[in-house]
Amino acid sequence: MPSMKIPARVYVQEKNGKCFGISEYLEEVNWEHVANINDGNVQGVPAMVTFVDKREISELQRHFYYALLGDIINWSGESKEIIDEYFHNLYWIKNDGEEISLKDSSPNSMSDAKRLIDYVIDFIFDNQVPVKKGYELLPRNEEHFQYQSVMHKSCLICGQHADFHHVDTVGMGNNRNKTDHTKHRVMALCRVHHTEFHKIGLTEFCKKYHLTIIGIRLSKDDLKKLGVKGNYEQATT
Repeated sequence: MPSMKIPARVYVQEKNGKCFGISEYLEEVNWEHVANINDGNVQGVPAMVTFVDKREISELQRHFYYALLGDIINWSGESKEIIDEYFHNLYWIKNDGEEISLKDSSPNSMSDAKRLIDYVIDFIFDNQVPVKKGYELLPRNEEHFQYQSVMHKSCLICGQHADFHHVDTVGMGNNRNKTDHTKHRVMALCRVHHTEFHKIGLTEFCKKYHLTIIGIRLSKDDLKKLGVKGNYEQATT
């Protein structure tokens, strides 16, 4: 099979915990540099790989970003220029000085835009920003949004206070305190949408709300943060 250049961002963690972007392709990792920042070691080095979507930024992503910015502006009272600059600076800081533009002529990719939007979503959940303009466009089918919904107990569908809903049934009569919940998919649903889920069923619920990722699995650490008791002896972190 011929060698392929697979678009991916590769980050390696130095001893002080800082992550360095070292390659945009899996085949182009500079192992000498990896060894230099890790006392000559190239094995057992903490690393993170994210695969990149090189397609151009979509109009939906632009529309979504600015719709969410509108909600933050209404909540904060700051100007569009200040809020936009804040997230562009945040992107610059978190990506080792890389810049991003959402203009039509932008050299940035869909993956870059997704990363920027994820920062906006994190901000909205962390600061409990009321979302009106952007809510119909929120990416309910993306794992990151579903994860934040669960961790902040915010309904995946409407944003109201949510219950912890198991997509994969635990089973009638089973002791949930003895269940390994890391093996079950979950989502955050308010009581209204929780009831609707059971009333119309999984297939119709996902079709109605355009869900393509049906719940997520949480780590034992996340489950403990949420206060979900269970048997996690065999579960990984």
